[in-house]
Amino acid sequence: MNTAGQVPPPPVLRDVTLRDGLQLTGKMLPVQRKVDIVRGLLELGVPALEIGSMARPDLVAPMANTMELIAELTPAELRRCWVWVATPRHVAKAAAAGVRNFQYCFSVSDAHNRANIGRDTEDSVAAMPEAVRLAREVDGSIQLCLATAFSCPFDGPVDPERVLAIARDPRTEGADDIVLADTLGQADPGQVSELVTAVRERTPRRRIVFHGHDTWGMGVANTLAAVAAGADMVDGSLGGLGGCPFAPGASGNTASEDILFATRPAWFTPATLAELVALSQDLLAELGEPNRSRTVEGARSKASAFPWVVGHEPTD
Repeated sequence: MNTAGQVPPPPVLRDVTLRDGLQLTGKMLPVQRKVDIVRGLLELGVPALEIGSMARPDLVAPMANTMELIAELTPAELRRCWVWVATPRHVAKAAAAGVRNFQYCFSVSDAHNRANIGRDTEDSVAAMPEAVRLAREVDGSIQLCLATAFSCPFDGPVDPERVLAIARDPRTEGADDIVLADTLGQADPGQVSELVTAVRERTPRRRIVFHGHDTWGMGVANTLAAVAAGADMVDGSLGGLGGCPFAPGASGNTASEDILFATRPAWFTPATLAELVALSQDLLAELGEPNRSRTVEGARSKASAFPWVVGHEPTD
């Protein structure tokens, strides 16, 4: 628990480029390209990745080769990777393929859950105990991932008490983590701080993950507010890529590069940033997507005296 005057430790970054990042692109990367990205990010020191989804490929085409990607990764690599699931059947299928980290996701608002998953929120909650059981059978970890935790594209603002009620529901108690997703990027730092604090103080103890979007330019500010309030893990994507195809008005995730530059974990150095920028630039060019990361823009600047600029030559 954080107390006044203490600086919270840097959060664990989970890069979600290969799932949430790719959803709106409409393009499916080849399996080997995805494997290269996974290994490149892990080798740079990124602690955790979200690599795919069990969603129907006819609805989310860029996720269609998730099972093939899983088959190419080693058990050690998969231990650092998460896969999006929405039903017990998803968990069973992913577990059989070797997945051990499951992000069981549904929306706090019924309207978005129906658009995204095809059922009411209550149905998703009711199915969670079976999802937890299946994850435990393979010694896996499972997250309670709450989309539209702040606002819904169809119903507007979401009552925080509804989030807390789901988090306290006995049927969700088996989750190792809880993910609070600002799906539309409409939250402000005050709202994020209040909800993370409430979840930390008023619901079962578990790791808190914040998943932010930068639609309204609050991505980094909201992420830092979440960390200050007690979030242990935060999500981001390369170049700010991403968004939900079933949430009108949603745009890219908070950029991983911006989160790392703001939080400066020990493994993140100017040399690491330079490699991350190169990886990000190549991927965005391949997808025909714009760069939304201010850190990447800064790293490509002419301010050569600043050590974080790519190509900086240190002086004696």
